Amino acid sequence: MMKVTPRTRRIGEQIRRDLAELIRDELRDPRLTLICMTSVEVSRDLAYARIYVTLLGDPADRADRVADLNRAAPLLRRELGRRLHLHTIPKLEFRYDDVVEHGAQLSALIDAAVAADVDRHHDDPVESTGTGEPA
Repeated sequence: MMKVTPRTRRIGEQIRRDLAELIRDELRDPRLTLICMTSVEVSRDLAYARIYVTLLGDPADRADRVADLNRAAPLLRRELGRRLHLHTIPKLEFRYDDVVEHGAQLSALIDAAVAADVDRHHDDPVESTGTGEPA
């Protein structure tokens, strides 16, 4: 993980916004329209930027879409150079971000555990003390 400073965070956010426009307007590849950039990490010297993306659609095509983005990286970098007024434009590297999938899996596991716990305690008899509360 690259060290985050306020400057690299601001530059990363600007890169994310500009890349979203560039991918939508310049690439015009229908396969790349369902992309969400979750985060951008920029090195302190601005030499490298790692762009984490999630993709909607067929999970089998995930590696191909990330490879397409990495092939388009030099073009996107050149266009970023025209938009950003920086001495160094970072080399772009796209990576698939599986955080969303892991979150969904963890949520499903928690839901299953809660449901199993409710089922187990639902079958337990409740002793009444006459006050309306369990003993």
